[in-house]
Amino acid sequence: MKHQLTQKSDNFSEWFIQKILLLAGISSILIIALIFVFLFKEAVQFFRTASPMDLIGKWVYDSWEEKSVYKMMWQSVSEVPKYSLIPLICGSFLVALPATLISAVLGIGCAVYLSEISSHRMRETLKPTLELLAGIPSVVIGFVALAFIATFAQDLFHTKFRLNAFVGALGVSLAVLPIMITISEDAMRAVPKELRDASYALGASKWQTIFGTVLPAAVSGISAAVILGFGRALGETMIVLMATGNAALVTGNIFSSVRTMTANIAAELGSVAQGSEHYYALFLVGAVLFTFTFVLNMGSEIVLSKMRQKLRM
Repeated sequence: MKHQLTQKSDNFSEWFIQKILLLAGISSILIIALIFVFLFKEAVQFFRTASPMDLIGKWVYDSWEEKSVYKMMWQSVSEVPKYSLIPLICGSFLVALPATLISAVLGIGCAVYLSEISSHRMRETLKPTLELLAGIPSVVIGFVALAFIATFAQDLFHTKFRLNAFVGALGVSLAVLPIMITISEDAMRAVPKELRDASYALGASKWQTIFGTVLPAAVSGISAAVILGFGRALGETMIVLMATGNAALVTGNIFSSVRTMTANIAAELGSVAQGSEHYYALFLVGAVLFTFTFVLNMGSEIVLSKMRQKLRM
């Protein structure tokens, strides 16, 4: 009798824990869906007073040239407000792409060292230290980029703008680095030991095994790390707000001042009149950014799931 009561108690505990976990999962999905609905509900209000073509550019009269010119620019405080997303998207990618490239090179290199070269003691010391970078507030990294990295980069490259996309990319790469290292190192350590042993048995050296066996086998996980890192770089706010110069320009020059979508929202949303065209335009910027990051995160999850299936085979 006592055994049956204990068994029933254990069954009830398992059932209760399962329901709590199910509720947590459903709540997470529901919260994301509500954010999605609220964001897009506010964003579509922009089109009550503006056309979709206004998101690309607008014809305005230029008093200097004394003629109408087509301008792709974000200029919300103006006689004729302009809400082109082109300079904001251009600025976001001009920061996020170099930041992802820099952090991918450093992160994958660190992951190779931690997974394949370092001793167990060194790994247990170095990996938590590197992951501590994730705990550094973005505003601190932004301050370092603003005060030190910007001056160093300008002295080194003799740039016209002290604060530019390159300085922002260097700062953002520090924030992305822990993600890149952790996921890449986990992907490499998930490669079966048998593959390494087979490579060594065929006469391959350690470096040949790393580049010819381990990295190709872990390429799905590394790709997911790069995609997630890019999404993290695209969504960074404080670092780019402090270190990029915040000039909404359409440019491909990495040493030019730029403004990202996140910095634009952070800089203007606090002072905008609720319910105005400008207010809804900022929500539209947020909706575009949310769509980009959502697609990137979904892509990384698909890549990771394929990697897990491949390793189970």
